[in-house]
Amino acid sequence: MALKIIMLVVFFAIMIGVGLYCRKNSTDVNGFVLGGRSVGPWLTAFAYGTSYFSAVIFVGYAGQFGWKFGIASTWIGIGNAVLGSLLAWIVLGRRTRLMTQHLNSATMPEFFGKRFSSPALKIAASAIVFVFLIPYTASLYNGLSRLFAMAFPGIDYSVCVIVMAILTGVYVIAGGYMATAINDFIQGIIMIVGIVAVIAAVLNQNGGFIGSLNALAEIKADGAAPGAFNSFFGPDPLSLLSVVILTSLGTWGLPQMVGKFYAIKSEKDINKGTIISTVFAIIVAGGCYFLGGFGRLFSADIEALGGIEKTGFDAIIPTMLENLPDLLIGVVIVLVLSASMSTLSSLVLTSSSTLTLDLIKGHIVKKMTDKKQLLIIRILIVVFIVISAYIALNKDKLGYIADMMGISWGALAGAFLAPFLFGLYWKRTTKLSVLVSFIFGAGIMILNMVARSAFPAIIQSPINCGAFAMLGGLIIVPIVSLITPKPDKASTEDMFACYNKDVTVKAKESLGE
Repeated sequence: MALKIIMLVVFFAIMIGVGLYCRKNSTDVNGFVLGGRSVGPWLTAFAYGTSYFSAVIFVGYAGQFGWKFGIASTWIGIGNAVLGSLLAWIVLGRRTRLMTQHLNSATMPEFFGKRFSSPALKIAASAIVFVFLIPYTASLYNGLSRLFAMAFPGIDYSVCVIVMAILTGVYVIAGGYMATAINDFIQGIIMIVGIVAVIAAVLNQNGGFIGSLNALAEIKADGAAPGAFNSFFGPDPLSLLSVVILTSLGTWGLPQMVGKFYAIKSEKDINKGTIISTVFAIIVAGGCYFLGGFGRLFSADIEALGGIEKTGFDAIIPTMLENLPDLLIGVVIVLVLSASMSTLSSLVLTSSSTLTLDLIKGHIVKKMTDKKQLLIIRILIVVFIVISAYIALNKDKLGYIADMMGISWGALAGAFLAPFLFGLYWKRTTKLSVLVSFIFGAGIMILNMVARSAFPAIIQSPINCGAFAMLGGLIIVPIVSLITPKPDKASTEDMFACYNKDVTVKAKESLGE
């Protein structure tokens, strides 16, 4: 216990120290929200990755989908690396950086408002961001609670929630985006080391990698054929594909993820960040789902607790880890705290800046100085953290982690992914198509929450419904754009002018004429 507490104290001290160190970079809105658009590739890539993967992935998704799909759940991590990281950086990174600077937009709702000359779209997007980031935050804390109870059985979980909320608030309020990015880098290193160590230790309990695979091949459960849980695509490839789509393509439309591209410094940094982010995702996401794929080897321990029906999927990963040495359990706790605090800091910074810049500024308060905007952002960070902590302290009312994250990601990416992507690439994209996508993405997830049984069986799950919302938006936006009046040509050409500016590069980067 002393060892685990010492590790936590050192971890928290470093986080606060970084926050205080970065105060000089957060004296105005641009510095506080975007780090002055001068963040290098390593910090940006790790900020992207640590915002992507949290306790939600490590405990909720890895446990639930590892149990359902076996070793094939590793495909989810591979999809996260290729589609959610590599292609996201290649397709969105450069264009996002160029156009958001050209439009002088600091948030995704502000981008929609300026790109489509519509204050109403900006307000609607900011409302969607605030509402649907809440269940994501709840799922994050819920994942943390499971591991905390396993590692610190004698300490009330509420202590962890309150301490984590306060310390996250301190370093974000003090140092803004730059403090978050530096801490994300430190937390990312902890995550990489931690996941590798934990995988090795867990597999060692079952005869190593080959022994664990052989044991997994012998399991027959849930009507699956023998060997299904160590097969290439697992017992249910279609559901596996839905999870890959939700957790990989979803990042293209999440404001807290896309926002990382706003702040990157240069072209060279985008290229480096693409590689770093992809490697990080392969190790962390691939490792988490690979670990979860062996969850059924611990079926006897789950049955001793009352079976999966009683414990729920969120107890699988903690059960797999509870017999590890104390040092490794301490590493796991710091690992999950790192993942959770990095995601929480990204969520609160995104939500507070969105509400301030897109809803309050110019609508509720007509004129706001830069100093006043900064003050309100910091106040809203406190408000959002208090709300998230309250939700966490009432965790018994929450559902499965994966379902809550599915609702959040499905609504946000279902509403924003297609309008953002087409808005960057296609001049013909119309204001009305964006509004229809907002209504469709957020609306279908709200209906899924309140009337799930009325949905067709294949999209009753929030995971499948979220994937359906994203793919639906990619069809809706071009169709509605083609049947509605074209946007003003002069203003659209001006927005896309940022892509046509001539630049000079070295010969090694281009063959020239």
